[in-house]
Amino acid sequence: MNEQQDPTWERQVLEKLVVTALKEQRKGRNWGIFFKLAGFTWLFLVLLLIVTWRFGDRAEAGTTGPHTALIDLTGVIAAGENANADNVNEGLRNAFKDKNTKGVILRINSPGGSPVQAGQINDEIQRQRKLHPDIPLYVVVDDICASGGYYVAVAADKIFVDKASLVGSIGVLMDGFGFTGAMDKLGVERRLLTAGANKGFLDPFSPQSDTQVQFAKQMLTEVHEQFIGVVRKGRGKRLKETPDMFSGLVWSGEKSVAMGLADDFGNADSVARDVIKAAEIVDFTPREDWAQRFARSIGASAGAKLGSYFDMKLK
Repeated sequence: MNEQQDPTWERQVLEKLVVTALKEQRKGRNWGIFFKLAGFTWLFLVLLLIVTWRFGDRAEAGTTGPHTALIDLTGVIAAGENANADNVNEGLRNAFKDKNTKGVILRINSPGGSPVQAGQINDEIQRQRKLHPDIPLYVVVDDICASGGYYVAVAADKIFVDKASLVGSIGVLMDGFGFTGAMDKLGVERRLLTAGANKGFLDPFSPQSDTQVQFAKQMLTEVHEQFIGVVRKGRGKRLKETPDMFSGLVWSGEKSVAMGLADDFGNADSVARDVIKAAEIVDFTPREDWAQRFARSIGASAGAKLGSYFDMKLK
């Protein structure tokens, strides 16, 4: 098309140039917004890392004056969880060795978990109390301190609860599923080869063996007796035993004090202020970074696969 055929060609060209310029300008603005957001995100992550490094585990020895040391035990007590023995015990050791620690509070909010992990924490509490006889350790219960959580708690000098806390569940369980009925309906045949008569112990895809069930019950009873022994040793004459105390039931905090399962009512602030007489609280709970959590979860998942047919809990 030439200028004689279309006298408006100059305007059309100009409009195309303007539209192209606006598109380029908009594209440049979008890239500018993107780079600004990326810059702000990077800055936020750097600041987050600095804050986590500086304050995430702020209870370095000698950094504060006289204080109450706090360690949180929250969630299921198990390898691969935050409430694992290595984690909690590290916090306990750091808290007790700090020269300005006047008392230690282990704040528990746990439904229970592994008897092995709970036992290791109980042992570490007793060890630290012997190494530092002048530093008391008190347990403060939040919502729940049951089963494995209570197994840990009884190692303390005293246990403080809220009147509505849940305390107890002194029992042991082993849970699983049986799929043989469903397999029969689906026409699925289980083919299990073992070397050792009981290597397929309580396999959920095989018919239940009375001999294996009795062996499992005997083992649960053995661990239950260990649990009861730990409670009696830790609570001593404070316990007002009843026939159902060790049956696996849970009680309110108010009832637990009356039964001698706990000592008094209080929270972390009131115990630090009124019992330990050091109102400043310093948190010694170890904080793992993502790399540590990932590495630990890999190890825990491998262990979980080995124990998938045999899962015993204080719960």
